[in-house]
Amino acid sequence: MRWQGGRRGGNIEDRRGMSAAGVGGIGLGGVVLALIGYFVFGIDPSTTMSVVQGGGQAEQQEGVRGTTTDQGGQFVDVIEQSTTDVWSQIFAQEGQTYRRPAAVVIYDQATGTGCGMGQSAMGPFYCPADQKVYLDLAFWQELESRFGAQGEAARAYVIAHEIGHHVQNLTGEARRVERGSAGADSSSVRLELQADCYAGVWVAHAATVSGGQVALDPADIEDGIRAAAAVGDDAIQKQAQGRVMPDAFTHGSSEQRMRWFRTGVQTGNPGACDTFKAARL
Repeated sequence: MRWQGGRRGGNIEDRRGMSAAGVGGIGLGGVVLALIGYFVFGIDPSTTMSVVQGGGQAEQQEGVRGTTTDQGGQFVDVIEQSTTDVWSQIFAQEGQTYRRPAAVVIYDQATGTGCGMGQSAMGPFYCPADQKVYLDLAFWQELESRFGAQGEAARAYVIAHEIGHHVQNLTGEARRVERGSAGADSSSVRLELQADCYAGVWVAHAATVSGGQVALDPADIEDGIRAAAAVGDDAIQKQAQGRVMPDAFTHGSSEQRMRWFRTGVQTGNPGACDTFKAARL
C-alpha cells in the first residue's frame, strides 16, 4: 500500500503513556460485559459501555494534539487525512460541508471517552458523543494474530470503517439504529455494513484525490476484503464459541461485509451503500 508520501493532517490525539482516568466509572463488571459483547457477539463497545453507565461519561482526558514521530502514528494520521480529503470532496459535490472527526485518539490499554471507558481489548471504535475515533495500535497485532488479517491495507480498512461511522453521524444515518438492535436483519447490521461500504468508497477515491500519494492496488484491496471477512459476526462467533448465532449478529456475516466493502470499491458511490433500503444484505 502506498501512503508514506501522503499528507498528514495532524488530527491525532496521542494519549499513549497516559494512565486512564475515570476507570472506576464503568467497573470491572462493565469491562467484562463489553469484552464479551465485542469478542463473542461483535457488539459495538460504545453501545455496551453506554448501557452499563446509563449513558454517562468517563472522566475526559486530553493527549498531545498534532502529528506524531513514530511510523504507526504517522500511518493513522495519513489515512485519516486521506479520508477527510475524500469525504470533503464527496460532500462538496452534494453542496454540503464535511466536518472531520474531532480527533483520532491513539491510546494504550484504556482511556476515558464521551461514551464511557474505552478498553483496548474492545478494538477500535467511534464515539458519536465526542465525535472521536479511538484506537490502540496494539490492535494491529491482534488483527494479524487472532483474525489473520495482515498488511497495511487491512489496517486502513479498519480506520476507514470507523470514519464511515462518523460520516453516518453527520448524515443522520446513525440515528436509524435501534438501541440494543441485533439479528441478521437488524438496523445495527445495516449500519455496520454501510460503514464497510463507505470504507470501500474511500478506497475508490483515495488515489485520485491524493494525486497517487495514497493508493491501494488490487492486492491491497484483497487484504482489505480479507480483513472484512475476518471480523464478520459468524467468523468471530465460530472462533469464540464454536457455533454461529445469527440472532445475535450486530455487524453482518463475513460474506456480507466483504460484499458491501466491494460495492463501495467498485462504485465509489455512497448512494450505492444504502443498506437500510437494500432488500438483500
